[in-house]
Amino acid sequence: MSAEEKIEIHRGLKGVYFERSATTFIDGKAGELRYRGYSIHDLAQHSSFEETAYLLLYGELPTAHELAGLDAELKAARTLPAGVLSIIETIRHAHPMDVLRTCVSALAAFEPDTMDNSSAATIAKGIRLTSQVPMIVAAHAAMRHGKPVPAADASLSHAANFLWMITGRKPSADAAQLMDRDLILHAEHGSNASSFTARVVIGTEANLHAAMTSAIAALSGPAHGGAAEDVMRMAQEIGEPENAAAYVKARRTAGEAVTGFGHRVYRTEDPRARHMRDGVEKLSREMGEPKWFAILQAVVEAMKPYARFGVNVNVDFYSGVIYYLNGISPDLFVPIFAVGRVPGWTLQCLEQLRNNILIRPLTLYDGPELRPYVPIDQR
Repeated sequence: MSAEEKIEIHRGLKGVYFERSATTFIDGKAGELRYRGYSIHDLAQHSSFEETAYLLLYGELPTAHELAGLDAELKAARTLPAGVLSIIETIRHAHPMDVLRTCVSALAAFEPDTMDNSSAATIAKGIRLTSQVPMIVAAHAAMRHGKPVPAADASLSHAANFLWMITGRKPSADAAQLMDRDLILHAEHGSNASSFTARVVIGTEANLHAAMTSAIAALSGPAHGGAAEDVMRMAQEIGEPENAAAYVKARRTAGEAVTGFGHRVYRTEDPRARHMRDGVEKLSREMGEPKWFAILQAVVEAMKPYARFGVNVNVDFYSGVIYYLNGISPDLFVPIFAVGRVPGWTLQCLEQLRNNILIRPLTLYDGPELRPYVPIDQR
């Protein structure tokens, strides 16, 4: 290969722009995130998951009438076909992410508009899936313990109803608001691994359920969605705040990463993290278990010397403790990530379909030169 033909490889497609997008703005150096032009800080502090979902799907904040309409659609979709419930029962001992992936795929068989990829149909299916995904997670959580599937409560918001169904307890206003905020912060994040996977699949003109299934499969990998569970495991291993510094030192001396720090995009603190931090502190006191927040803060303090290298706290550093304090099993932490991300995946598919091109990157061959074929009896 001549110098003129030299090809630069961007492993993992790092730093490669493959499309334009009018939805999610991320400035990794400044630590800034916006949905449709709105700061994540404003949305986390003042919006609701339902309102944020509307913004992502339709491009503008809703009027009161429009928000009520979306809320009614979401509540009407808080059901699962008997066939899907039967699947959950059959595979109830599988990992929750495997159950979720299988059931979202199966939902395509019960969706009358499965093959309709128009914008209107895609949004309508995305809204239904936004409610059906938490229903799958909650139904499986009950069935695997031999309990009846709880009925959805139409008087509760999306986040509060999910907490009710997953824990069997009506959440406090503060707990419901914190879960709502968590879902907002996870709703969309540009072309991450699962969203890119969804775009690749929908780009083949497959249906939304196929794209959503592939996104869930990508999220199930620990390199993408597993940080929240790992952080809780780390906090339990540390045990007490005074042990945090030694733990961090041992990990760094061994050349090992500290879970919940660092991000593929952000070189400063993840802008979503502060909203989880404040919530964890308050919820820890409310639940009478303040030591978990104290442990996390001790880890943050021990990690300060590495901030100048771009190793800063990310959103998942605090999420796991929130789920734990609500009595949620650690293997449900990644499914909760999926619960929040459904509107974002739908949005990514909408963008891909509106100006579709088959996503087909190249790999640079570096194998053997042309070789003659040798018949098997001569080898």
